[in-house]
Amino acid sequence: METGKVWNPSFEPLKTEADSCQATFLLGKAVFVRRDDLLTTHTEVLVAPEDDVEIRRVIIANDGPHEVILELTSFIELVLGDHQGDLAHPAFSSLFVKTEALPEEEILLASRRPRSQHQPTHWAFHSLVVEGETIGQLQYETNRGSFLGRNRTLAEPQALEKPLSGMTGTVLDPIFSLRRRVRVKPEETVTLTWLFGYGETREQALALAGKYRQQEVINRAFEIAETRSQVEAQFLNLTGDQIALYQDLLSHLMFTSPLKAKQGEQIAGNRKGQPGLWAYGISGDHPIVLVTVESREGLEMVKEMLKAHEYWRMKGLTVDLVILNEDNSRYLQPLQDLLRDTVAISYARHLLDRPGGIFLRQSQSMPEEDRLLFFTVARLVIDAKLQIRAQLCWRERQLPSRKEFARKRSLPPGPEETVDLQLWNGYGGFNRDGKEYVIRLREGINTPAPWLNVIANRQFGFQISESGAGFTWAENSRENKLTQWSNDPVTDPPGETLYLRDEDTGAIWTVTPQPVREETAYTVHHGLGYTRFHHHSHGLEQEQTVFVPLEDPVKVTLLGLTNHTQEARTVSLFYFLRPVLGVHEEITAPYLVTGFNPEEQIFSVRNAYQSDFPDREVFVGASEQVVSYTGDRREFLGPRGQQAQPEGLARENLSNQVGAGLDPCAALQVTVTIRPGEQKELVFLLGQAQQQEQAVRLVRHYRDPERAKKALEQVKSYWETTLSVVQVRTPDSTMDLMMNGWLMYQNIACRLWARSAFYQSGGAYGYRDQLQDSLNAIYIDPAITKGQLLLHAAHQFKEGDVLHWWHPGAGDRGVRTRFSDDRLWLPYVLVEYLERTEDYGILTLEAPFLEGEELAPGEDETYFTPSVSPEKGTLYEHCVRAIEISLRFGDHGLPLMGSGDWNDGMSTVGNRGRGESVWLGWFLYYILKKFVPVCLRMEDYRRAAHFEEMIRHLAGALEEAGWDGAWYRRAYFDDGTPLGSAANSECSIDSLAQSWAVIAGGEREERQAAAMAAVEQNLVDRDLGLIKLFTPPFEKGDLEPGYIKGYVAGVRENGAQYTHAAIWVIKAFAMLGQGDKAGQLFHMINPVNHARTPIECAVYKVEPYVVPADVYTVSPQEGRGGWTWYTGAAGWLYRVGLEDILGFKLQGNKLCLNPCIPKEWPGFEINYRYGKTLYQIVVENPHRVNRGVGNLWLDGEPAAEGISLVDDGQTHQVRVVLDGTNRHAYLTGNSAYVTE
Repeated sequence: METGKVWNPSFEPLKTEADSCQATFLLGKAVFVRRDDLLTTHTEVLVAPEDDVEIRRVIIANDGPHEVILELTSFIELVLGDHQGDLAHPAFSSLFVKTEALPEEEILLASRRPRSQHQPTHWAFHSLVVEGETIGQLQYETNRGSFLGRNRTLAEPQALEKPLSGMTGTVLDPIFSLRRRVRVKPEETVTLTWLFGYGETREQALALAGKYRQQEVINRAFEIAETRSQVEAQFLNLTGDQIALYQDLLSHLMFTSPLKAKQGEQIAGNRKGQPGLWAYGISGDHPIVLVTVESREGLEMVKEMLKAHEYWRMKGLTVDLVILNEDNSRYLQPLQDLLRDTVAISYARHLLDRPGGIFLRQSQSMPEEDRLLFFTVARLVIDAKLQIRAQLCWRERQLPSRKEFARKRSLPPGPEETVDLQLWNGYGGFNRDGKEYVIRLREGINTPAPWLNVIANRQFGFQISESGAGFTWAENSRENKLTQWSNDPVTDPPGETLYLRDEDTGAIWTVTPQPVREETAYTVHHGLGYTRFHHHSHGLEQEQTVFVPLEDPVKVTLLGLTNHTQEARTVSLFYFLRPVLGVHEEITAPYLVTGFNPEEQIFSVRNAYQSDFPDREVFVGASEQVVSYTGDRREFLGPRGQQAQPEGLARENLSNQVGAGLDPCAALQVTVTIRPGEQKELVFLLGQAQQQEQAVRLVRHYRDPERAKKALEQVKSYWETTLSVVQVRTPDSTMDLMMNGWLMYQNIACRLWARSAFYQSGGAYGYRDQLQDSLNAIYIDPAITKGQLLLHAAHQFKEGDVLHWWHPGAGDRGVRTRFSDDRLWLPYVLVEYLERTEDYGILTLEAPFLEGEELAPGEDETYFTPSVSPEKGTLYEHCVRAIEISLRFGDHGLPLMGSGDWNDGMSTVGNRGRGESVWLGWFLYYILKKFVPVCLRMEDYRRAAHFEEMIRHLAGALEEAGWDGAWYRRAYFDDGTPLGSAANSECSIDSLAQSWAVIAGGEREERQAAAMAAVEQNLVDRDLGLIKLFTPPFEKGDLEPGYIKGYVAGVRENGAQYTHAAIWVIKAFAMLGQGDKAGQLFHMINPVNHARTPIECAVYKVEPYVVPADVYTVSPQEGRGGWTWYTGAAGWLYRVGLEDILGFKLQGNKLCLNPCIPKEWPGFEINYRYGKTLYQIVVENPHRVNRGVGNLWLDGEPAAEGISLVDDGQTHQVRVVLDGTNRHAYLTGNSAYVTE
């Protein structure tokens, strides 16, 4: 504690150099010994032979003449789940984990809540046993964000600079960390033993923690571990050399092996994906070791590898061992018989042709393309005629020499960019026109969470955070990531980086705040369709703008460098990225093939093991001549893998090494010289093409800075034109900011096009999701809604149900479920579309149906690739099938709920076929009322009559079985137990049924008012500024509604604000005429108003300019924003604000105006662009009422006969006066019509 020196018992992750450091891997344990000055740290790590406990014993010896005080801190990242689930979506996985501390027992506990009542609970514990003198109290931490700090890593955690916070509970990103301070006297030692264990119950975890606090138990574990390892070796008849060999082989199986370069030619020639293995009975889900055998001389090697396989199995590693008979004998098969006999007498005889087992295959019976596939997919290829050790050797490539830099340069920091901002909160604010959100990062300042932008066209896009981190995709943002997506809001690691290197001094930096952070300030402009970074350092003013053109699959980075010094400056720029070309780099890295086209100056990457997006080629290019390049990440980053200090940038240039079998990356170098006062513009490109010719065309076009700038202006113009169709000006400036750009940008760019964001990268179309998103964009472009209706109709099965979601570009592979609401969103969106456009021709447009195996009894869902049926139907017929399959009712006369209705998490309320949904009843009631006129227009009188009968049936059932006494119930379980009832201890009231009773226009208006009053009393939390979905959350009660109960209480659907539903609450209040409440609640949940000050930002954390899917209600996360960007709440907030509060609604070529606003508003304005004509609408509220249109004028004249909407290219003035009476002659119901 006196010197402040920090180190690890081993080398990682701090990478602190030691006087000496040694790692020894023994049979039963690993040993790390390092010497730092006069202190020796001796660490032993093992797994207890008798229990699920890891033991780390750290012995520190003080060989000096003075006592020392040391502080020791542990760190363990928690998953408590399977690796694939954590790999795919770690933020989601962590939502089910909760931590607690028992300080008196010096134990930390964590548990994973099961997603169903049939799944087990998982428990972990962490504790510390000290032999020696301790000082002070035990400190602990279970929040990873608090330990590491934003934009920091384990190499520099903030926890080493301050006390641990002691946070436990719903931490969202769980860890274990314990800290103890000890005194070590001269010539003495202190021993600290860290325990980390697993139990199936809390009691079992605590029992293990208690057991291993006894020193004799720990000592016994070390003794037994050594004995057991010896017994295992004797059982398998293994020597120490063999065990060492098998352990060496493991590194080649677990990581991308440098030996894969030997199969580079085969990998490059492969054109098959994982399905190609299935014909050989191999799943491809496990690591594959391929042993090639040409003659009987290779049998000894086969026996050796069978032993290795058994050793790995004993250690818990699942490997498919493929023995490939390369004997070309055509008739007799003596070698195949010998191989079969060899397996039959081995330990693996029962594993033949089983997953994780042994597979004997013959190359002569397989096509050459399949043989290439095996060599491609194998993590390790062993030639049976050669010694293994000889095959494990590889020659390190000769890399370019380190560059000698001439001198240091001392330059004062440049001026910070000045921007006039509104609503500054300590981190950022909106620019004056509200079209940019500008973030300023000075030294030591980081946003509380990633504040990002999602930038996309219809087929291609990327996301980028304020730190410069992000990822890029093409066609499908989950299945075809081009670079690595991060779901880590703490470290936010970049997947793509543009480095600058001063060729005189060797200084390295980035225009973005990460990965190389400098003391001088950074300004980040998130705009509509682009993001721009500004930084001034090293005498250079730097601007980096990133965007995607309107149509092409390419990400453009525009870099501007201005030399403010008095001498010419030579700078190298290194564009580096981690390619994926699939779902995750861990899966795809072994199969990526890099290349370089010197004529066109294009770097390329393709995936040789990809079946969903075959023959795609990622391309990287630049406006300048490429000086050097590499496809080897180890070369570029160095063995320490530090993106903040890439070792490749210390060399003269890159090696120009490309091909297959490397640890893949794409990195290229260009060099420019900038004269004093000169501004230099450069372009860097990243895209994906289906043919090489397309890549060449795109690079040739966009590498020209002038063309790139023109494309940027086209993007800005597109979004300006698109989002300015409707512009509002109200007394609530924060409402204006969101309504005039950000809400609809989020809805279109992220929800409809990208289908991806930081906290969730879905890639798929959700049946209910994008239908609603498209409807919410109808005033911007009704063609979006129309196209989505036809797309979703084509994803309906003949039986009437639909794909819950599907992956475009992957054969439309998706999930068929028993969700009861998905299919109904098709007729819902259709009737809303017809009402606003009067485009009745859409009813007769045709779309095909899907075919596929129906769900078996007891099966809730299945994931598969359906086929397209030859049968087609009109959109009207598709909607009719969706409605009719939904007219199935339970004992209370309410619609059957299936395995979920709108709330997917309520998966076991009705999955046995008898549970009923009150909310679904209101939804169906609304649709039927709107659809009857459609039936009449189609002259389908029989169906219209039937639907009218169903309306009467539902009206009775909803009021009789749905009403609980003070509000409406949510549902009935399969056994008839009500949900959402005052009798329930959990989920006693749910907002959905109350809101939709109003939205659907139920017959009992007094009940609607009472239900919404109950919502205000029980679910509106003005202190936290949120509206809960329901309360109390599910936690310990007897009800088992489904995986929603697995979420920790107060998170996402389980009792948090689910913003989608919160907006329906606002809509319902507006429809009741309660404009004060509607306006107040809109203002309250508006994200701008959750982050007005640094203190509010510290609580809310996420972006203030986009809508979050949820806001948490549980300590210590109360008021924290959840998953942002990728939520349908953005479009709904826009439409409810426009239609229900401001009262703007189209009906064909008519304009309805029926505001419901706060009485305190004196009025508001709307500019509506109708074709090339502008309608300037001024609403006045002189009587301070909530609603009621009294008078209407057009261009200064009373409009007694209504107003014609004419696209005459002129500007027209519309004046509306509210007086609370609705006296205007052209009022129909609650609407004032402007008619043509």
